[in-house]
Formats: sequence, structure tokens, C-alpha cells
Amino acid sequence: MMRFFLVLFFIAGLTFATTAQTADDLVKQGDLLEKQLKEDEAYQKFKEAIKLNPVHVHALVRCSELASRIGRRQATKEKQMDFYQAAKIYAERALKINPRDSEANVVMSLAYARMSLLKSGKEKVEYVREIKNYADRALVSNPNNFKALFVIARWHFEVSNLNAMEKAAVKVFFGGLQKNSLDSAIHYYEKVKAISPNFVLNYLELAKAYNRAGKKEKAVEALNHLLKMPNTAADDPTVKAEARELLKSWKQ
Repeated sequence: MMRFFLVLFFIAGLTFATTAQTADDLVKQGDLLEKQLKEDEAYQKFKEAIKLNPVHVHALVRCSELASRIGRRQATKEKQMDFYQAAKIYAERALKINPRDSEANVVMSLAYARMSLLKSGKEKVEYVREIKNYADRALVSNPNNFKALFVIARWHFEVSNLNAMEKAAVKVFFGGLQKNSLDSAIHYYEKVKAISPNFVLNYLELAKAYNRAGKKEKAVEALNHLLKMPNTAADDPTVKAEARELLKSWKQ
């Protein structure tokens, strides 16, 4: 009888060993789900990986970026902010492990960028400062980090749209502004396009910048190209819907 129970225990141990998943296993599953545009499921996998390995930088980075993306799709500002704050916390944890990690810095920048959309006045300007600071740090480690370059482009675009009071505050923080932030935005969007030609959202933002600069032909060209591209992120269908609406409005 004792031998029978020992055999059962041994078999159970083998079964557990073959079914137990490591943090790396869960991360691989999360990466695959993200490629399949299943961001909510991927987010859960990366969170499970972090429970097994709290210092897994890649899992922390992916949780941060996905929290920023998923938060954008929430119905209320309160729920959006909950996700954005989670994104910031995951990024902070990754940066404590490796302060120079390019991806960790860029997801912190993205978290601040999302939160800034829900802020105004002095607090918004403070967030704007952090957006650029972390994007700049990301580029120190990897000058071709297209996400960081995209953030810098968006930063210049948003600065070009600040009101006089907000621009004055930004000047205090940064010691001045470039004469034409809009031209800088276009420059960086074009750089992103060269490095990551399949980044759908970049074409939408590039089109907006060209349109504001009075270059409507280039803006329309960017949107038409965007609409022919395959979806590579869960938000791409929404991006394309906005592109169609812009094309309609620009024709009126």
C-alpha cells in the first residue's frame, strides 16, 4: 500500500513539473497574445509573470505599456486614470531594476503622456516636462527607439498647440522653446516612419502635423497610406476610423 501511494505521489510530482509555468513561459505567451492583438489577455499573462518573478523587466515594461493602451479605451476618466497610474507604477518598478533601460524609460514617458491628457494648468505642464525627460533618457540608451522618437514628436506637436500661459510655464521649465515646434514634430514623425514604417498611429499624427502646417496634400497622402496598412495594434481600427473622418472633414 505504501508503495502504491509513493507511486501516486511521484506521478503527481511529474504532472506538476510538466504543467507548472515559469515567468518566462508566461512572458512568451503574453508576447504572442500581444502580436495577436489580444491586449487584455496579454496584460493578464504579464501580470502573472510578475507574480512569479517581480524583477522581470520585460514583463514590467509590457504591463506598463499595455496599461496605458487599455486605459485609453476605458469609459470614464476615473477608470482611465487608474490604468495610467498602474502604468506609471510598473514603469517605476522596471526603472528601479535598470534605470538605463530604454523601454522602461519610454513606457514611463508614455504613462505621463496619457495622464497629462487628463490634467490642466500647472500640473499638466509638470507632466509635459516628465514626458520629455523620460523620452530623452530612452534615446540615450537607444537613439533608434521609435516609440521614444514618437513621444518626442507628439511632445513638439502638443507644445505647438499650448495656450500663451502654458507656453510661458513650459519656458520656465525648459529655459525656452524652439522657434517652430511644429516643424520639429514633423521631423521626428518622419524619422519614426523611416525606422518603423508599419507603425500605423504615426501616420495619423504625421497627417495632423502636416495639416496644421498647411501642407494638406502630404497630410492626405499620409492618411491614404495608413488606410492600406495591416493592423499591428489593437487600437489600429480606431486609428483608421479617425483617419477616415479626417479625410471627410478635409474635403468639405
